[in-house]
Amino acid sequence: MTESAKKITRVWCDGCYDMVHFGHANSLRQAKAMGDYLIVGVHTDEEITLHKGPPVFNQEERYRMVRAIKWVDEVIEGAPYVTTVDTLNKHNVDFCVHGNDITMTADGIDTYQAVKDANRYKECERTQGVSTTDLVGRMLLMTKCHQLKGEKEYGVPENHSDYSMDGSARSPWTGVSQFLPTTQKINQFSNSRPPKPGDKIVYVAGAFDLFHIGCLDFLEKAAEHGDYLIVGLHTDPAVNRYKGYNYPIMNLQERALSVLAFRCVDEVVIGAPYAISQSLMEDLNVTVVCHGETYVSPCEDGTDPYEVPKKLGKFRLVNSGNSLTTEKLVQRIVERRLDYENRNARKEEKEIAAFEALQRSKGLDG
Repeated sequence: MTESAKKITRVWCDGCYDMVHFGHANSLRQAKAMGDYLIVGVHTDEEITLHKGPPVFNQEERYRMVRAIKWVDEVIEGAPYVTTVDTLNKHNVDFCVHGNDITMTADGIDTYQAVKDANRYKECERTQGVSTTDLVGRMLLMTKCHQLKGEKEYGVPENHSDYSMDGSARSPWTGVSQFLPTTQKINQFSNSRPPKPGDKIVYVAGAFDLFHIGCLDFLEKAAEHGDYLIVGLHTDPAVNRYKGYNYPIMNLQERALSVLAFRCVDEVVIGAPYAISQSLMEDLNVTVVCHGETYVSPCEDGTDPYEVPKKLGKFRLVNSGNSLTTEKLVQRIVERRLDYENRNARKEEKEIAAFEALQRSKGLDG
């Protein structure tokens, strides 16, 4: 059989993809690895509100975010909340992929039961340590327990009084657990393409916390200034210094994977220095340094972190056309605190009940 005649395996994923994070991206990466062409169905605001509660981002924002993930080939807008064989057939899909957790309707029905029964369902490993429920919880609790800390690594005392812990019971699938990165995980997310000779390299730096549509719009605009985009991510203590409160909501390792998931990003510097030095620009062969039209906090000594690229004539302000910031996103959630608290509680209650039923059935089978 010739290569042109080889059948293309079409894979389907669907979901809310609300507050897209590296857990979503990792499931899509695994799904794409099972076939050749990945189609992702994204639910409407109306469907999500009915079955789970209000989404954080509206459907247009969620469609756009999913399209930008590098493993996604096509997005189907307004996909039904319950996945059916008819949906797979309509889009000429071979099988559906979902994580090894449970997704249910408002009535407690498994949304993938129909495709499971038709033997057109495959599972991928759920990424431990992160979920939209968890991230919303971090914002509502204003906890710092997720941040990377340690006297040796970052100069932050282990007994720092601002680090709080939430000891309440959580769902076995979406509860808070510390994400443990590995070099393999980073390699899975990374691009293998180094810059080509003559490439114009763009460098940007920041927190890129709770990677959202505002971050994406900025990075895509910055990428237009060259051929290869490098994103420098500040350490957790550095972000906390200039943002305060419990920022960053996502720790450095989580933020690195979230940024790497998007196709406009070619490389990430994990724990980039706050001030952009000439040696950093020379080491990375940076042509231009970009920053959005937001306030830039000075360095601890009061100097401008962009002083060097400005003096070299290599600094550009980028208007992303999007005013959303992480702080504004958190404010969206705080203003609707009760709605999201109830949403999280209902979701976890259903998941715990389903998990207990699953354990009982395994006991009977055994």
